[in-house]
Amino acid sequence: MRVALCQITSSSDPSANLDLVRSETARAAAGGARVVVFPEAAMCRFGVPLGSVAEPLDGPWASAVRDIADEHGVVVVAGMFTPAPDGRVANTLLVTGGGRHVGYDKIHLFDAFGFTESSTVAPGSAPVAVEVDGLTFGLATCYDVRFPELFRALADRGATAVLVCASWGSGPGKREQWELLVRARALDCTSWVLACGQADPEVDHGGAPTGIGYSTVASPLGEVVGQLAGEPGMLLTEVDAESVTRARNALPVLANRRL
Repeated sequence: MRVALCQITSSSDPSANLDLVRSETARAAAGGARVVVFPEAAMCRFGVPLGSVAEPLDGPWASAVRDIADEHGVVVVAGMFTPAPDGRVANTLLVTGGGRHVGYDKIHLFDAFGFTESSTVAPGSAPVAVEVDGLTFGLATCYDVRFPELFRALADRGATAVLVCASWGSGPGKREQWELLVRARALDCTSWVLACGQADPEVDHGGAPTGIGYSTVASPLGEVVGQLAGEPGMLLTEVDAESVTRARNALPVLANRRL
């Protein structure tokens, strides 16, 4: 199955970001993609109050993304913010198109490197995986990539691939950590890991994590098979389920677990 990773730079304007989703989805569909992936915070970048832009999954922004997906016959995955019961927001990955319309709320919040996501964002509580044309995709968001147990849990739910949507914070060594973690998580769960990040905005938004680029595709054995640089772009890749079977036969780390 062909998957497109759309590395964009979100602004603070959800309407303008929706236009980006619309144009990039059309371009991805023209390139043969069945699943079109956008980064975390595709709806609105970090560094601004998120409560005023958060909408439920049946609100206008998510509904418009569903219409875009259905227009092009694809499944779109995009980061947005939804209201949380305690007055904060949830950092949600929307998966929509072809009768699907579900969300994954980020479990692990980025309270690290001087940023406190939990001050405004409520954590999710459950892993989510979705099926598209017989392939199961697990979902993860940014800081989640530092937690191998989530990726193993998604593999246990049948994930052939895990989609990681991120708005990675910049800083010394952060690109190297990103690349290492994406490859390591692929090896941990012997699944494809398709990691789509925000492009590098080349602007400091008050220290908020607004992206470094370097969207990366890692094979089930941790090989980098595709990567972008820092600027906006699109990466088309093929997800091969048979390679997962071969990897798990050769390296049965899931079957050999003792804990």
